This record gives sequence, structure tokens and C-alpha cells, in this order.
Amino acid sequence: MKKILRAATLLASLAASAPLLAQTFVYVSEADDGTIARYALNEQTGALQLLGRTQAGGKVMPMALSADHKHLYAAIRSKPLQLVSWNIDSKSGDLSPLNAVSAAASYPYISTDPQGRFLLGASYDGDVVHVYKLTNYGKLIAPPVGSYKTGHAAHSVIVDTSGKHAYVGNLGTDRMLQLKLSADGELSGLGNGYVKTATDNGPRHSMLSPDNRYLYNIGEMGGIITQFRREASGELVKVAETPNAVAEKYKLQHGKERPPGYSDSTPRIWAADIRLTPDGRFLYVSERTSSTISGYRINRDDGKLTLIDSWQIEKQPRGIAITADGRWLIASGEKSAVTGSYAIDQESGALKRVGEAPAGGDANWVTVVSYK
Repeated sequence: MKKILRAATLLASLAASAPLLAQTFVYVSEADDGTIARYALNEQTGALQLLGRTQAGGKVMPMALSADHKHLYAAIRSKPLQLVSWNIDSKSGDLSPLNAVSAAASYPYISTDPQGRFLLGASYDGDVVHVYKLTNYGKLIAPPVGSYKTGHAAHSVIVDTSGKHAYVGNLGTDRMLQLKLSADGELSGLGNGYVKTATDNGPRHSMLSPDNRYLYNIGEMGGIITQFRREASGELVKVAETPNAVAEKYKLQHGKERPPGYSDSTPRIWAADIRLTPDGRFLYVSERTSSTISGYRINRDDGKLTLIDSWQIEKQPRGIAITADGRWLIASGEKSAVTGSYAIDQESGALKRVGEAPAGGDANWVTVVSYK
């Protein structure tokens, strides 16, 4: 009996001293199928397991997490235009409906502020950014409380850690808009309201460095990564431009804006997404025509980029995401039958493919969340 008790005590002690393992879930919107694929990510091997699919009620594309990681939001871009929210089960990854509201525009990009007050949407078709209030329980409230006319083809909107500044990649005007976000959700210009990028670069998606010192934007048509320094006021100052890493190798011509019905057999630059590791050491961008991801090392002193390498990934990659521990990168492909997972070498930043799982039609946005 004493031996049994000692063994039980030892097991309890080991359990108490063992590190808590996080549970990581991956969500990929499948626009053609109107579904969101749910995956479990093995944090030891990087393997992906398809858990199931959630019906979204239409052409589901961009997604965003709530600040507390309890809710998932998505924009439906088929009529009727909607914004939809779900509760996330932190044990199983299952999504249960929270609410849905009419959307004031079609949004290719949505995001939430770090304070959990608002959901923001950038409308490529509507040339506008909208701000929606969120309740304390994560529900969406319509109509929007804030609106800002952007100029042609707004393609993304993100908010800094203070929750006081918003930045919009404006593809059609080659501008990064810099805006003030009020406590009530109203948007207004900051400084002169914008900073220019290279001509015909087509600013698309942006990321802020973890310390909020720099903003990086990827141009859809030029494939240039533009680095901006953030002033104390929140205003942006352009400090560097990093050219596209794969255009020469794959003989890509300069990109063009792609309205509905676009048809062109010429291989052209068609950049898509940009992500940083949580520690701010590495940056990755996807390019659809070549089906590649390019990785860069970030200089800690000045934020400048140095190319690591480029890797073939899922066909026509639309979305990428990186786990909270910075060890794994997940990539979707609009023309791929699978979603892929990649190990990030913690010293070099190099990618190594380690897993895949089935994906639906027109897989695009990737969202990752971890729980302990």
C-alpha cells in the first residue's frame, strides 16, 4: 500500500512540475465552399489534423480573432454581405454561432483592435474603411460607428497597440493611410493622412513590429516590402524598400490590378500576405504566381531586412499565419488541395515543410490561436 501511495505521489509531483502544453487550432476560410476548415496543430511535430468544417453561410474570406482570443470573426463577400462571429471552444476548437450582422460593404480584410472594442473592415470595392463596435461578450453591432473614404481599392486595415492609430494599405493610390481612431470608433486623418509608396507597387497587407517601432507593407503588384518608422505621434516615415525576391528567378513581369473578369496569361508579380514572428526576428511574404514564400531576417537595431531564402509552397498561396511561439508557419493555397505546415528554424529562419491536411475550394485566409 505504501508503495502504491509513493508511486501516486511521484506521478502527481511529475504532473505538477511538467510544463503546460498549449493546444493550437488553425482556421482556414474556404471561399468556394462557404466553409471554415478547423485543424489541430501538433506543437511537437507541426502535423495538421483536419477536425471538421463550419458552415459560414456564403463566400467566406477574411477572418480575425477577438483581442481575448475567445471569438472568431469572418466577412461574407457574397450577397447578402455579412459579418459573422463565433465562440471558440478552447478545448476542442469547435465554433459555435455568436451573431451575424449586415455588412455595409464587401471587405477583403478585417481586423480587431487590441482593446477589444472594435472590428474594422477595409473595402476594396467600396473605397472605404468601416468601424463596428463589439460588445463585452464579443458580439458585433451594426451599422458601423466609423467610416473613412480611402480612395481607390483599400486592401487592409490594422490598429497599433495603443488603439489610437489605424493604418490602411490603399492599393489603388500607392498610399499607406495613417488615421486616428477615437474612443468612439471615429476615423480621421493623422498628419496629412498618408505616406506614399513606390509607384504601382499596390500596397496590400501590413504588419507592425512587436515593439510598434516599424510598419511593414507588401505591395501586391510590385512585390516591394516597404518599411516605415513610426513616430511618437503615430505618423509614418518611409525608411526602406526591399525588392521582390522571386521576380527575376521566375521571370515575373510587374503586376497589374486585377478587377473582376481580369484575364492575362503573362506571368506577373502577385504578392499576397505578410507575417512576422512574434519575437520580431523574421518576416515572411507570399507570392501567388510563383507559389512561393520568401523569408527575411530583421535587424534588431534598424528593422532593415536581409533575405534568407524563398521556398515553394501551396499553389497560389493566399494566406499565411505564424503560431504564438514562432515555431510553425501555416500556408493556404487558392489552388491547392491541402493546407501546409512549415517548421521555422529558430536560428536561421529557414522553412521546412512538415505536414499537410485536406483543404476546400479557394482556401485563402489563415488564422491561428493557441490556448494553455
